[in-house]
Amino acid sequence: MEITNVSEYQAIAKEKLPKMVYDYYASGAEDQWTLAENRNAFSRILFRPRILIDVSKIDMTTSVLGFNISMPMMIAPTAMQKMAHPDGEYATARAASAAGTIMTLSSWATSSVEEVASTGPGIRFFQLYVYKDRNVVAQLVRRAERAGFKAIALTVDTPRLGRREADIKNRFTLPPFLTLKNFEGLDLGKMDKADDSGLASYVAGQIDRSLSWKDVKWLQTITSLPILVKGVLTAEDTRLALENGAAGIIVSNHGARQLDYVPATIMALEEVVKAAQGRVPVFLDGGIRRGTDVFKALALGASGIFIGRPVVFSLAAEGEAGVRKVLQMLRDEFELTMALSGCRTLKEITRNHIVTEWDAPHVLPAARL
Repeated sequence: MEITNVSEYQAIAKEKLPKMVYDYYASGAEDQWTLAENRNAFSRILFRPRILIDVSKIDMTTSVLGFNISMPMMIAPTAMQKMAHPDGEYATARAASAAGTIMTLSSWATSSVEEVASTGPGIRFFQLYVYKDRNVVAQLVRRAERAGFKAIALTVDTPRLGRREADIKNRFTLPPFLTLKNFEGLDLGKMDKADDSGLASYVAGQIDRSLSWKDVKWLQTITSLPILVKGVLTAEDTRLALENGAAGIIVSNHGARQLDYVPATIMALEEVVKAAQGRVPVFLDGGIRRGTDVFKALALGASGIFIGRPVVFSLAAEGEAGVRKVLQMLRDEFELTMALSGCRTLKEITRNHIVTEWDAPHVLPAARL
């Protein structure tokens, strides 16, 4: 079967992967309302395309924290990619580099920062969970810096792991032939089997629940890398992020894996963008499956987007070639959306190019909640 869109990779991944692994990647928290809403909310935003504009040349290039990339689509941190494919994060790093965009490596990767750096050139960010042992954190940040990573994406929505019922049912644990490579020499790389989710037990034992804004300040004392705060959904927290020196904000609900019944990230985006007042870039993570979704996020003020699940599903299906194809398909769809909306550059994408349910309720059918 010829793959014609990003979503088709999920069905292939479901066939190929062990149930425990597929469920880990695919599932959300509790009732999974937010998981569905992350996708459904995009359908409540419609286009207002402009016509008779010369779109023979389309420029999708942009810069993120001063780094030039080919398009406003980047790779979000997703853990344990070698469960999807033996090449894991190596394949993802090479695919991102080939596409001229940024890969974010998870703290819980099955390849270390040094191993990913060894795949060749590329702009890479490092996603950070803050462990109870701050020496571990400081050591890890320094390693990421030495390995040439360009920013820290600090995940702030996980003082405890969300209740992921599929993982509890499956007694999820990292397969025995894999480790969390960044922590291997620190005796923190293994995840034991537990009575529920092995990951939930690991997080309860290792991750610091006392994490607060003062720790964002502390991070700035141990690294010169810019810090993106990942997991912001409100104007209030946006203002606090600015006060505490964040270099950027990632609007994220952790792929709907933490607190269920939070809004879709695309619904929270505009509130965060308005609160940021252009002082730092705001990015969106969650639910992106089409180039049209990317355009909608930019029209609502995002500087760029991150994709997560499409990467692991395409990796499971076709390895590095799959990830390359996902990035290319999103790029092609986004370019077409720009052309058909009458936009030649990212700057030309404005709020006037879309209409949302909350702008004009009479224009759209009532939300099907």
